[in-house]
Amino acid sequence: MSYVVNGVECHPIVEKCNGCERIKEVEAEKYCTSYPLPEKKWAHTVCNFATHVKATKDTGGKVKVNPLKASKRAARGR
Repeated sequence: MSYVVNGVECHPIVEKCNGCERIKEVEAEKYCTSYPLPEKKWAHTVCNFATHVKATKDTGGKVKVNPLKASKRAARGR
């Protein structure tokens, strides 16, 4: 079943969308108000429209350094 808004066919949300503030319930079915195909947004990573999931930043990993810039900085004495 789908829901049409402004000529765009919206599909029901997936389980990972539960808890998001962008959900709209129409005829006992829940739909995303930001994206018509929620399963595609969750296919690879976290949906960027999700309001219930916080993005995590990797602060413990190593920082990639350009070796050319590093050699120039070393030559200048930095």
